[in-house]
Amino acid sequence: MRSIAVINQKGGVGKTTTAVNLSAALAEAGNRVWLIDLDPQAHASLHLGFGMEEDYLSVYDVLTADVGLDEVRHLVDDNLWLSPAHIDLAAAEMELAGAVGREIILRDRMAEVSERFDYIIFDCPPSLGILTLNALTTVDEVFLPLQPHFLALHGLSKLLRTIELVGRRLNPVLQLTSVVYCMFDTGTRLANEVVEDVELFFEDQRLTDSIWSNAYSFDTRIRRNIRLAEAPSYGQSIFQYSNDSNGAQDYRSLAQEVIQQTAAMQTVAADIPADEPALTPDPFYAPENHFHY
Repeated sequence: MRSIAVINQKGGVGKTTTAVNLSAALAEAGNRVWLIDLDPQAHASLHLGFGMEEDYLSVYDVLTADVGLDEVRHLVDDNLWLSPAHIDLAAAEMELAGAVGREIILRDRMAEVSERFDYIIFDCPPSLGILTLNALTTVDEVFLPLQPHFLALHGLSKLLRTIELVGRRLNPVLQLTSVVYCMFDTGTRLANEVVEDVELFFEDQRLTDSIWSNAYSFDTRIRRNIRLAEAPSYGQSIFQYSNDSNGAQDYRSLAQEVIQQTAAMQTVAADIPADEPALTPDPFYAPENHFHY
């Protein structure tokens, strides 16, 4: 199983679009996929036709009450499950301010999950607060959606620093594995220049011990496509809304890269000797010494 947080603290870069449509594409390919919406705006939930009614349990209840993740999971399409968000999540930051171990609540709840999935994907809010921290302490990997535009890179160093701190202090297996370029304008020089800059940065990290030293960019570029922008208003993934559009083609291509990546990771894992020492958490970490941001 792969657990992936889709994160960018800057809004409007294709984060939710990628979380939803990558999940849908992986499910379409026959994988069991669970999408968890951690954004108080609940855009991923709305994108899949799940409205913000008052009478259903959401991730907010998982974080603030004695509710398990199994209780807030809904089948929304073949092989695709959703745990919806709710606007009340916006208050979770304040409600959990004094809670011991507030950054690992979701990780503890995930340990209680009864079913198995091939992919668990978290759509994180466009911020670096307690909701994002809960995702980072729970998952093994981070996918970073980027719009190839100068302003979209603003704040990237802060995001990488946050991922690094969580990896060092709270989640020793956390890795930034992949970059997804979204809203890509193939004919512009700026887009290609930004991609080159990002590629050079990650190439320089190859020989370091940073948690993004193995990060690479997917070959698939998610092209700017009006169908991708229209699909959420109909409560549908791009495959339900416009199955033959460029957006559908691009996310299918991205899903195939992820599947190939998964197969390669499984091959590497199978080659590791059985007596190879496993990563262990920081022995000096205790929930009462929780991470401050």
